[in-house]
Amino acid sequence: MSPVANITDRGRRRRLIGGGVWLAVATLATVALGTLHARDGWYALLVVPFTATALGYFQARERT
Repeated sequence: MSPVANITDRGRRRRLIGGGVWLAVATLATVALGTLHARDGWYALLVVPFTATALGYFQARERT
């Protein structure tokens, strides 16, 4: 069964752009933590931007 789209192309584009922005934030944060030799616990905070990245991408892909 194929999903029913409930967003427009504009909404889909916004979610893709948002996912890309969060991916950039997550990547920069990962590099910053690595450069600063942060303790392992700080890397757990990266769950937030990587989750936002995945949500933006998958919502745009499934048009939900």
